[in-house]
Amino acid sequence: MATTSRSSTGRHHLTFFFLLILVAVPVFGLLPSLSSPQFLPLAFPRDEKNFYIKDDMFWKDENPFQIIGGDLHYFRVLPEYWEDRLLRAKALGLNTIQMYVPWNLHEPKPGEMVFEGIADVVSFIKLCQKLDFLVMLRAGPYICGEWDLGGFPAWLLAVKPPLKLRTSDPAYLKLVKRWWDVLFPKVFPLLYRNGGPVIMVQIENEYGSYGNDKVYLRNLVTMAREHLGDYIILYTTDGGTRETLEKGTLPLSDIYSAVDFSTGDDPWPIFELQKKFNAPGRSPPLSSEFYTGWLTHWGEKISKTDAEFTASSLEKILSRNGSAVLYMVHGGTNFGFYNGANTGSQEFDYKPDLTSYDYDAPIKESGDIDNPKFQALQKVIKKYNGAPYSISPSNNQRKAYGPIKMQMTTSMFDLLSMIDPADVTYSPNPISMESAGQMFGFLLYESSYTAKESGNILRIPKVHDRAQVFISCISQDVNAGMLRYVGTVGRWNNQPVSIPTNECTSNTSLFILVENMGRVNYGTYLFDEKGILSSVSLDGQILHGWRMIPIPFHKLNQNPNLSFEMQQTKKRSEKLELTNDVSQKEPALFAGEFSINSVEEIKDTYLSFRGWGKGVAFVNNFNIGRYWPSVGPQCNLYVPAPLLKPGQNYVVIFELESPRVDLWLEAVDQEDFTCGSKVNQL
Repeated sequence: MATTSRSSTGRHHLTFFFLLILVAVPVFGLLPSLSSPQFLPLAFPRDEKNFYIKDDMFWKDENPFQIIGGDLHYFRVLPEYWEDRLLRAKALGLNTIQMYVPWNLHEPKPGEMVFEGIADVVSFIKLCQKLDFLVMLRAGPYICGEWDLGGFPAWLLAVKPPLKLRTSDPAYLKLVKRWWDVLFPKVFPLLYRNGGPVIMVQIENEYGSYGNDKVYLRNLVTMAREHLGDYIILYTTDGGTRETLEKGTLPLSDIYSAVDFSTGDDPWPIFELQKKFNAPGRSPPLSSEFYTGWLTHWGEKISKTDAEFTASSLEKILSRNGSAVLYMVHGGTNFGFYNGANTGSQEFDYKPDLTSYDYDAPIKESGDIDNPKFQALQKVIKKYNGAPYSISPSNNQRKAYGPIKMQMTTSMFDLLSMIDPADVTYSPNPISMESAGQMFGFLLYESSYTAKESGNILRIPKVHDRAQVFISCISQDVNAGMLRYVGTVGRWNNQPVSIPTNECTSNTSLFILVENMGRVNYGTYLFDEKGILSSVSLDGQILHGWRMIPIPFHKLNQNPNLSFEMQQTKKRSEKLELTNDVSQKEPALFAGEFSINSVEEIKDTYLSFRGWGKGVAFVNNFNIGRYWPSVGPQCNLYVPAPLLKPGQNYVVIFELESPRVDLWLEAVDQEDFTCGSKVNQL
């Protein structure tokens, strides 16, 4: 799903232990020339299951079928909650689930394929079938979806020479083919004709809002047909304008062209335009992204849309036998570092997405359905679904577990002494995170310089996305050292940093901690490398000699199998006392725990970060996402019950700026999107 096209049409034993957890912790816890006939046949043998298009209608076996569907993404919901969320979609009255397949989740490293845990796409599709849903599979390879790099693996950005993404570049297509050669054999047995629920497979996503390379699209069709055969409906989705449809479709071929457009637009003139990009009789009206809400970036007010307006807009489609897929029926959560980002007309106008992907959807991030939007949409859908689901699940219970006392365990300087030297990269000039092998999270750049009595001026012309600058004296013993914060450089507000004079007896170490806040997932600036992407100058002179040091919170889809035992030992108590001073801005790890007495008391909860600065949080080894309450609007991070357990539960946060003065977090029972005082603070 795109953004612009729709509008137009984130002590020693204890220290070492927490480092082990964060090195091994997963982003997702315990869970990464056409050969087909020109048109599909109009009829099939009566003894075969078939889903096809005829007479400008969808047909399921020999009966006309109206798709009333919703997007629900398996990778934004814990597997333990997949069935819960699907049952709620069933209660809404849906008969179809549309779903993206993010390549980056399934191939986190070149050739390393992952289909377990939250990446078990086959199990999710089978669960859809168990609950009597049909499935529309959006296979990409580009998906957009407010997902990091639009679903592309970040390591594609490190390939040399650089790949030309979303084009007929042979090097790029070769990697797409390698990926689909793995994915599509898993999908083939799940096709409707083969007894599964998959009725349609989408090629690319809103390509007409990006490019016009028909050779590229035809190559994707050829790859898909080789694996999926001639009888599956392949489709494209594009904004409902002539320009986007001309660029993004393969008209008069065997590829069905669906449309999307802004909620509230008159749908039927757009459906008439859609017909011009489909073969005669093969253009059932379908809004494949009917927007129930909208995304929100950090620094914006939380997006809300009116329930009755949304429902009446849907009825305009369904009442005339049109089909629609709600985007989203349930948004879920951008766990870990997988949130995407957008830009304005300029690359520096960078807008990262929230951790929450609630999307103001009828099924809320926590699964709640007791809301006006769910009720209004359900009322409309029941008029047109011949067999609506009669059972309406109740909201999941939530629990406020109360205050959690946090203790600083590890400063960033402490982390440096524990990094494996083999993981450090050396270069005359800074290199990107991807080139250094660090795909998500943070990378620390280190160099040195000779300080002037009058201070120095540091300039980083291009940084993606946020750099915190520190200095330290080289002559000091690393185990007693301190990092002195001197300033922050943002991609959206790139200003020089004045480095004050210091009393180092020799050269001064310069440390620049760069945070990847989420890769752009849509638009011109899709090729979004992270880190320092230019030379760095000090007083107008380029600074050479760099070490790139990973802060490894980025490993994906691994079961850490760590025993977590809270220990009360301390390291360097005198330094602990000093660095607990909230005036210090050195990033640090903080840890805390809370107790749950029994299995019956395990409920969903939220962690409130009011009073904290910016960072990322882990619950029982699981990366629940980024927090940034000073910018907002998201104050709390959702913690699904399956992450919790009877007994002690552990919270670890990597705080980048300043901790709350009293070092308390709080586990509360409500979402909160009221943080931040201004709009567009970035």
